Amino acid sequence: MFSSVAHLARANPFNTPHLQLLHDGLGDLRSNPPGPTGQPRRPRNLAAAAVEEQYSCDYGSGRFFILCGLGGIISCGTTHTALVPLDLVKCRMQVDPQKYKGIFNGFSVTLKEDGVRGLAKGWAPTFIGYSMQGLCKFGFYEVFKVLYSNMLGEENTYLWRTSLYLAASASAEFFADIALAPMEAAKVRIQTQPGYANTLRDAAPKMYKEEGLKAFYKGVAPLWMRQIPYTMMKFACFERTVEALYKFVVPKPRSECSKPEQLVVTFIAGYIAGVFCAIVSHPADSVVSVLNKEKGSSASQVLKRLGFKGVWKGLFARIIMIGTLTALQWFIYDSVKVYFRLPRPPPPEMPESLKKKLGLTQ
Repeated sequence: MFSSVAHLARANPFNTPHLQLLHDGLGDLRSNPPGPTGQPRRPRNLAAAAVEEQYSCDYGSGRFFILCGLGGIISCGTTHTALVPLDLVKCRMQVDPQKYKGIFNGFSVTLKEDGVRGLAKGWAPTFIGYSMQGLCKFGFYEVFKVLYSNMLGEENTYLWRTSLYLAASASAEFFADIALAPMEAAKVRIQTQPGYANTLRDAAPKMYKEEGLKAFYKGVAPLWMRQIPYTMMKFACFERTVEALYKFVVPKPRSECSKPEQLVVTFIAGYIAGVFCAIVSHPADSVVSVLNKEKGSSASQVLKRLGFKGVWKGLFARIIMIGTLTALQWFIYDSVKVYFRLPRPPPPEMPESLKKKLGLTQ
């Protein structure tokens, strides 16, 4: 599979084909006239910066996709686990709003009843589940982005790039949620049902004994409802925000930014994307939390019982959590790419063929 995708990636607009031309010495000399010595001047542009970079693998190769998946494991597994206390309080506010009246009250009640250790409940299924989700989310996103881009062609990829980001991220998240569902179900049981189980080793056999495999996958449809819109917003908003920041905010071209400066842009764009992610996906998140706590309930029954106001309980806590989470995930993911020297193409530019069609060049 990876070999066929790698072949497609070589002609992919996200691989910025003009970089290969420059690398082969076939760049357009009209845009780079000779200097006084007869040698072409060295342009300070994105292409030149990328050619200077020594990458550890080709864009779209099997190694590229595997390391992107590893970046997803590290970014999602660690960040979700670090925010388990906030996630625990948020879940309890959703399933028992009478007892946990707000984020600060939720922490106070939890500490009073379970102590400091109680805030870590559910860390194991969180780490395992979201590591697997991160593998699929980021790894498959890169795969689908290449595949869909080659289906569209270079010009349509640029014109419809937001739709491409949405489609690639939705496709990746479909598989990511199947990987996440079992651990998410166990996590919610541990966090929201007092006395049910304190560890994954206790919860998993008990759930299987009570409901069979259905216990682990009955929440997958609501997970799709929550996570697919969330991920579509996470990737599309991030990609377009990065593009806008370099175009309108950052005072110098990306090629002249150092790696730390580029990672700061990544973090800011990630946080902005995270705020929108939290709002879009919160109603479904409320349904998932209640559904995994109760036996025999369906998503439609839970949604009807919660009502419009009920599904927005815990939104403020989730905005803080998801904003921070998304920013850190993108920062870590991009840092992994930098560490392994993976290709990191700049924001897409309008192809020369499209510029000519639109009369923007002579």
